[in-house]
Amino acid sequence: MGKKVERNNDVGGVISNGNGCVCDVVRAIADAQDNVVEIGCDVSCARSIQNLVSPVNGNALDTVPFILYDKKGKPFKGFGTEVRGGRFECFNSFIFRVTEVDDEDCCAVLELLVFDNDDTTCGDPCEQLDNEQVANLERTGICITVDLDCFCAITCLPAVSVL
Repeated sequence: MGKKVERNNDVGGVISNGNGCVCDVVRAIADAQDNVVEIGCDVSCARSIQNLVSPVNGNALDTVPFILYDKKGKPFKGFGTEVRGGRFECFNSFIFRVTEVDDEDCCAVLELLVFDNDDTTCGDPCEQLDNEQVANLERTGICITVDLDCFCAITCLPAVSVL
């Protein structure tokens, strides 16, 4: 990757010196940087990272969930399966948790996050999120590897605890 992530004090967001801004934001989430400047937005990637690492809060938050958008502006839905009782069980989600970022090629391993009562396929992120309890968001253990350079936007949700 080799791009330096800088702070933009005027807008309080993460910017990069190249084209990999989604990669840079996911890297910032993975690293949980603790030097985020105070920002004006109530919900943003910088705010979520700040809340995650804020030692003052003592809030036990451990994850910044996020949604990725492809180059056409459509939300990316990840799919994966696990085996239960000798059968495949398919999961899909628009919501991810980063587990690893490769700085060399800007690929990341993302874990699908779902709500524990979510048995149906959702059509868009708002449908998946709307009226769900934050406490019901859970890890699936299903991970996918993505090339972060294939995405043009990211929406970070408020930091949560899913461990």
